[in-house]
Amino acid sequence: MQTFATPRSEASSEPGAAPSLESTPVTELRGIGPGIAAKLAAMGIETVLDLLLHLPMRYEDRTRVHPIGDLNAGDTAFTCGRIEGTEVRRRSLLVTIGDGTGTMAMRLFHFKENQRRQLRQDRRIACYGEVRPSPDGIEMVHPEYRLLDEAQVPAADCLTPVYPASAGLGQTLLRRSIDQALDRLERSSEIAELLPAGIAARHRLLGLGDALRAIHHPAAGTDPQAPLRPEHPARRRLAFEELLAHHLALRVRRRRLDGLQAAALDRGDALARRFVDSLPFRLTAAQRRVAREVRADLARTRPMHRLVQGDVGAGKTVIAALAAVAAVANERQVALMAPTELLAEQHYTSFHRWLAPLGIAVVWLSGRLGRRERTRATAGIAGGEAAVAVGTHALFQSRVDFADLGLVIVDEQHRFGVEQRLALRGKGERGGLRPHQLIMTATPIPRTLAMTAYADLDTSTIDELPPGRTPVDTAVTPSQRRPEIVARIRRACAGGEQAYWVCTAIEESEALAGRAAEDTARELAETLPELRIGLVHGRMPPADKEAAMAAFTEARLDVLVATTVIEVGVDVPNASLMIIENAERLGLAQLHQLRGRVGRGAKRSACVMMYDGPLTETARSRLEVLRATTDGFEIARRDLEIRGPGEILGTRQTGLAQLRIADLVRDFPLLPGIELAATELLAAHESRIAPLIRRWIGTGSEYGQV
Repeated sequence: MQTFATPRSEASSEPGAAPSLESTPVTELRGIGPGIAAKLAAMGIETVLDLLLHLPMRYEDRTRVHPIGDLNAGDTAFTCGRIEGTEVRRRSLLVTIGDGTGTMAMRLFHFKENQRRQLRQDRRIACYGEVRPSPDGIEMVHPEYRLLDEAQVPAADCLTPVYPASAGLGQTLLRRSIDQALDRLERSSEIAELLPAGIAARHRLLGLGDALRAIHHPAAGTDPQAPLRPEHPARRRLAFEELLAHHLALRVRRRRLDGLQAAALDRGDALARRFVDSLPFRLTAAQRRVAREVRADLARTRPMHRLVQGDVGAGKTVIAALAAVAAVANERQVALMAPTELLAEQHYTSFHRWLAPLGIAVVWLSGRLGRRERTRATAGIAGGEAAVAVGTHALFQSRVDFADLGLVIVDEQHRFGVEQRLALRGKGERGGLRPHQLIMTATPIPRTLAMTAYADLDTSTIDELPPGRTPVDTAVTPSQRRPEIVARIRRACAGGEQAYWVCTAIEESEALAGRAAEDTARELAETLPELRIGLVHGRMPPADKEAAMAAFTEARLDVLVATTVIEVGVDVPNASLMIIENAERLGLAQLHQLRGRVGRGAKRSACVMMYDGPLTETARSRLEVLRATTDGFEIARRDLEIRGPGEILGTRQTGLAQLRIADLVRDFPLLPGIELAATELLAAHESRIAPLIRRWIGTGSEYGQV
């Protein structure tokens, strides 16, 4: 396990590395002992710079004192006055405050005797909180307050930051600690400016110190929303540097990958031709282009690290099979890992059907296999008799050993954690050689995002659908029209077609209000007694699930009621109608995947998305997008806008989905400049790269894993 980031303690010895604030522990600040430091560390805050990079999540305006007489219930305001009286009423401390324009109460349900003594009559007091109606007028319940000296000015000279906090780390402590860190920054140049001056000037970026001061203490008169907006100069400066650090980490990782060795899988053209000739369809031009790109990678002596993306039904599995054929022709094994049992089973079925006639043994490995079947499969993998192993996460478990793993294929890789993929790849590391890696996704990624978030990968795109795919008509309808939908199923199936009915829950529960798949299957069987209704969900025994899928594939079922387990990998050309219940609950990518299960044959296909109203604005936007287009790349772009990068990239596979300050949707316009800036740093300012990565990502990062 290797990392390229150097330890923080070495920072000062590197050219361009930051001095003390980068490495000064928070315990050097007043009021932070070991206990508080441990709580800060749990939030990822260990150094003074980490504290400065802990940004406000919102701001409160305490720069103007509002007269009490102007306050109304519902206001959130800062006001100041004198204590006119204090009494305990109904177990709460009631403090009456007046300023000459009116009076209000401050109510404390939880108070100590010491507080009551301090809150004595005629003391000046400043309060910030929400104004509520009370029997005697207005009150603030547990506002933030402070007692003032006679000459003390109550109003703040800047907006008051509100920070993400946790138990034992309140706003007072965080503000006091960050103010100390800002004082250190003010007194000395204890933070390195790692962005080259040319890059900063070209993108009109503030200096790092100026940005930190402006983001923590916005000047009086600033709109409290302004520092939260992506165009704010301070936030823009910090987001740019953070995105640059993550992108550089991936670029450095890619350089390390290129320095590793792999077996050149450069034989097998004849076997590949036999495979292609045996297929019952012709490859599209896009498939042939991507196959050539993959084949060229495999023939090199450095590990392939390629992402193949394409829309639903574009034919990525055939590309994976071609790569597997090349590996087997060079006497190397192949592992194909999929995130769900159903998808893995579908891949196994396809690979076995295509490769068995070529004499290539394909085995299936799942956590649900019985002991005898599992022992037989693992023995075949360890002995080398099994050339291709297809399965779920069971493939990377410690008791699975490969004789000579040369190619790792990961489907829908954003559903796996980095550790899982590294564990599988590690099974092929022998004699200084690494296995080749092919990663597939049916969630198209906008080019600019892919270049930033997948900078360590080569990317191939299958941008053409096979001939014969028919357009899918999409309708959005309220669930009250359910009887009409059932009648539509009856007509379609009477004409020899088949239909899916997708539910978002397996069984009724308070948490999920939608109809359950099991109940829906029973209801449809009662309403449509002439039709054969089947059921598939993730909690069924594997044999039952397999039998239901086989029956539907072979047209022994008319309607398949399922949960979203059929989202990917299911191919039944005769299925021409898709009903999605409670569609408002699902994301764009998932809805597009489900819709892609139909339209695979010659018949005109349709997808009906039912919803329970009223719709939220976000849900309405999603459904409108799907009604308007079937273009997977356009849908992915809109999904990025609506839901953020987590759905597209996966929250576990890349640090870019777990940014501290930047946001890939909000800061999307920065991405082209990030790539150019990274290229400039790699070419002319290499000494700044490790400190930048360390500042934003730290040490021991997954980015260092090669």
